[in-house]
Amino acid sequence: MAEAGTGFLEQLKSCIVWSWTYLWTVWFFIVLFLVYILRVPLKINDNLSTVSMFLNTLTPKFYVALTGTSSLISGLILIFEWWYFRKYGTSFIEQVSVSHLRPLLGGVDNNSSNNSNSSNGDSDSNRQSVSECKVWRNPLNLFRGAEYNRYTWVTGREPLTYYDMNLSAQDHQTFFTCDSDHLRPADAIMQKAWRERNPQARISAAHEALEINEIRSRVEVPLIASSTIWEIKLLPKCATAYILLAEEEATTIAEAEKLFKQALKAGDGCYRRSQQLQHHGSQYEAQHRRDTNVLVYIKRRLAMCARRLGRTREAVKMMRDLMKEFPLLSMFNIHENLLEALLELQAYADVQAVLAKYDDISLPKSATICYTAALLKARAVSDKFSPEAASRRGLSTAEMNAVEAIHRAVEFNPHVPKYLLEMKSLILPPEHILKRGDSEAIAYAFFHLAHWKRVEGALNLLHCTWEGTFRMIPYPLEKGHLFYPYPICTETADRELLPSFHEVSVYPKKELPFFILFTAGLCSFTAMLALLTHQFPELMGVFAKAMIDIFCSTEFRDWNCKSIFMRVEDELEIPPAPQSHHFQN
Repeated sequence: MAEAGTGFLEQLKSCIVWSWTYLWTVWFFIVLFLVYILRVPLKINDNLSTVSMFLNTLTPKFYVALTGTSSLISGLILIFEWWYFRKYGTSFIEQVSVSHLRPLLGGVDNNSSNNSNSSNGDSDSNRQSVSECKVWRNPLNLFRGAEYNRYTWVTGREPLTYYDMNLSAQDHQTFFTCDSDHLRPADAIMQKAWRERNPQARISAAHEALEINEIRSRVEVPLIASSTIWEIKLLPKCATAYILLAEEEATTIAEAEKLFKQALKAGDGCYRRSQQLQHHGSQYEAQHRRDTNVLVYIKRRLAMCARRLGRTREAVKMMRDLMKEFPLLSMFNIHENLLEALLELQAYADVQAVLAKYDDISLPKSATICYTAALLKARAVSDKFSPEAASRRGLSTAEMNAVEAIHRAVEFNPHVPKYLLEMKSLILPPEHILKRGDSEAIAYAFFHLAHWKRVEGALNLLHCTWEGTFRMIPYPLEKGHLFYPYPICTETADRELLPSFHEVSVYPKKELPFFILFTAGLCSFTAMLALLTHQFPELMGVFAKAMIDIFCSTEFRDWNCKSIFMRVEDELEIPPAPQSHHFQN
């Protein structure tokens, strides 16, 4: 019975929606016809006359109060709309209208089942948009204790958002835990530690896990059949506990490096043991996969410590060895760390060799790859490049290649040039980035700005040519030139990843919504009326009464602007202008 009632209501609603969608003209004429038929019972003419008489008795003070109140209300609406647009990127009135009024007027809900009937092209574009808006681990992320926390101590600001740290916690649980952790007490403690939100609770749990490993266990070894000998053996060290302490408790890079070396010793032993047992079952295979992730993470962070401490060549060697030992683990993007270290050594030939391997059409791009390729091509011509000479003689082949590389890089991430040209201030990069977004631009420019400054003329060439990309792609959200169209979700994700004190770079620039412009015009118009009414109360009162008389009179169809001003002149007794006799015959 209830289902039948619900079905009837749905049908009734669909009928009303259909009628409002397609028969709104008929509805409009029906309403007009009813008003005309009921004009005598409703006494519409008498009511209009009464309203006209009432308005004619109003004083100028009423009009001042009316226009002033209207201006104040529209100003408050404008301020709220502007704040909402700056924070969420859309108009509040427009969003409410689309969300609540559009379904009632027959609009299609985005979440309805009709989306399943979309074409294959739309589905492919949606999947591409989702993949473009995927959040990635920043391969050049800083150390929390030695770098992020020091920034907080000095400035009092939090450089990391809760969303960013929550993503890091999820990464740690994915890489550093497995289903068999409950079999080892230290790993069981660390499994809970990665889920803790309080940094001090995580650090205390890591120390607890290391203390468990200090307890000696006695293993019974039957050396002789008739007796036993007790052997004292240490439990294996917990590598993930050292990782947590190195990341969050160490206050300097040197302290972090010492803890990572201890983690390497413990992680390498666990990796070798699990490597021998990985084929004995799915449980051992999961342990080996976890130990592999731990070992790769430790070696990569050790290489980054060496890079921070100035031992760049040592860092390059460690990264190369790591990439040779684990060539399939591309999730860590170690090649981006290697590119940055090679640029520091000014080993441009080695940088070109790495780009030749990873700047492939089948591999995902990044700002590091695109802008490093542009830097290498700009390096060949930037020292002699002159905009005036190029405009006279045209661009050479090498200069054209450099400009095309810059356009390619800017199309991939249009936020980077403002940071490289120091048109926007840099902040500490987040632990996660959104490719083609502002977060990736900050992470790239934070480490690579020095490399662009080192190449003479590179920033000058970038300054002269980067804006030309936008002339090639006038509609970035609809089509792309060398890449897919620019995703529309970057602004929302970047606002979650970047701290609130940073002004997020938005591309393409959004036009102001209609309702903001409308409220701004309404506020300005009513404020002007309030000012004129306050300064010239008699003139504005006469003008308002004349307008009311015209709109309420039965001769409404014959009125014009000339009649309005004639009424104003009669009320104010303005003498007629003297006639000129200069052109009499």
